[in-house]
Amino acid sequence: MKSLLSVTAAIEAVTGLVMIIFPPILTRILLGSSLEGPVALTIARIAGVAIFALGTACWLNRNDGQSKAARGLVAALMIYNAGTTAVLIYAGLRLGLSCNGLWSVVMVHTFMCLWCLLKLLKEGVPL
Repeated sequence: MKSLLSVTAAIEAVTGLVMIIFPPILTRILLGSSLEGPVALTIARIAGVAIFALGTACWLNRNDGQSKAARGLVAALMIYNAGTTAVLIYAGLRLGLSCNGLWSVVMVHTFMCLWCLLKLLKEGVPL
């Protein structure tokens, strides 16, 4: 699980930092739309903090692949990646929000979700 948690840590930490510091840039790349107003910027930054925290948790647990906590983290990552994939597909197909990065990010989250699932199955974690 070390490679999964290390890769996830890098991706999510960078994404979280970008979302905290430059949320309009990330939403323009992903969804082709900017964030308007202080409420949207605040919510985006809170989401960025959460994503950064997820990356931090992955980094700190990358060497504990056999622990129950690490397996729980991978299960949570699977849910996060599946949910993010579903939300982004809905945004692209039903809401008409799309830009250059959207489908690439959908593919990355789909791949990460499947990687988590395979790791959990390999570890014998009941789903």
